[in-house]
Amino acid sequence: MMPRRIFEHEHEIFRDSVAKFMAKEVAPHAAAWDEAGIIPRDLWTKAGEAGLLCPGIPEEYGGAGVDFRYNAIIAEEGQRSGTGSLGWQVHSDIVAPYIWHYGSDEQKQHYLPKMVSGEVVGAIAMTEPGTGSDLQAVRTTARREGNEYVINGQKTFITNGQHADVVIVVAKTDPSKGSKGTSLILVDRDTPGFRRGRNLDKMGLKAADTSELFFDDVRVPITNCLGEEGKGFIYLMSQLPQERLVIGVGAVAAAQIAFEWTVDYVKERKAFGKPILGFQNTAFTLAEIKTELEVAWAFIDACVDRHVKGELDATGGAMAKLWCTELQGRVVDKCLQFFGGYGYMTEYPISRAYVDARVQRIYGGTSEIMKELISRTL
Repeated sequence: MMPRRIFEHEHEIFRDSVAKFMAKEVAPHAAAWDEAGIIPRDLWTKAGEAGLLCPGIPEEYGGAGVDFRYNAIIAEEGQRSGTGSLGWQVHSDIVAPYIWHYGSDEQKQHYLPKMVSGEVVGAIAMTEPGTGSDLQAVRTTARREGNEYVINGQKTFITNGQHADVVIVVAKTDPSKGSKGTSLILVDRDTPGFRRGRNLDKMGLKAADTSELFFDDVRVPITNCLGEEGKGFIYLMSQLPQERLVIGVGAVAAAQIAFEWTVDYVKERKAFGKPILGFQNTAFTLAEIKTELEVAWAFIDACVDRHVKGELDATGGAMAKLWCTELQGRVVDKCLQFFGGYGYMTEYPISRAYVDARVQRIYGGTSEIMKELISRTL
């Protein structure tokens, strides 16, 4: 790879510490966690102790107060661990920033230090059984009764759903106002009426628990509203560029490691008396992939740089997610082909990388939605 100019010396020191943590605490257990369908709860506190959770949260709330490049490093090195996703990005790059940007002082003091330490795990409940990328169509309601909200509805495909101690629930506080009647409500783990369904059996990303959540007359104080009532949709749109950017970062990193595994494999594996790399088709395909990856890194690094400077808009986030996740799908598919039958065996990391890649073009907004968003700027 060409030198990546967006990182400074302190970032590389941090990268080394993250890589060591992943090599010791994550990589050896990836296969077992995939089989279990969930990571152990104590991994969250270990990650917190190592400074891997919510690095961008200000020091006054327990974080390091560093820029998004540190989040990007965690996402990249996480891909090298072989798990695809641990749910940390949702916790650190989505849930914590919502509380930081829109929460009251009391909410920030209560949740953020515990999220940094891993004592509290965060989730965000957007998707519903009948509503995916169209967040304006959510049907979960939060009706005001005196000084309380009464929440009713169902959510699905919720990352960290089993482990979550606090959930940001996207709900309609005034269904008659459409998107302007959408609010974000904080619901704690043990609130009566809140229950989690089964841990969903997914095609990939098996170690990241994903759940159905149910809200049956869940009562919470109106002070649990995150930010202003009715501005939830605006808040969601404001934070989506970072969510989509971190997905893009992880996508390029996953494609890169799949490429590296493949290069090592084709140098050793022989067919017709010579290494597979010696065949022109192999060499030319990998040459194309190497070139595409260099271009992707230049693009994603430019997006990260823009985000650090506060210049990445919704269109930029959409383009980052669209290009990088589509690239990931193409690269991993081509790489798996060189492994032959072994690539189809789940014990090989390339097999897990293949199934893990598929959801990248779906969650955080499908590729089709990204194209729709980008096309509006034409």
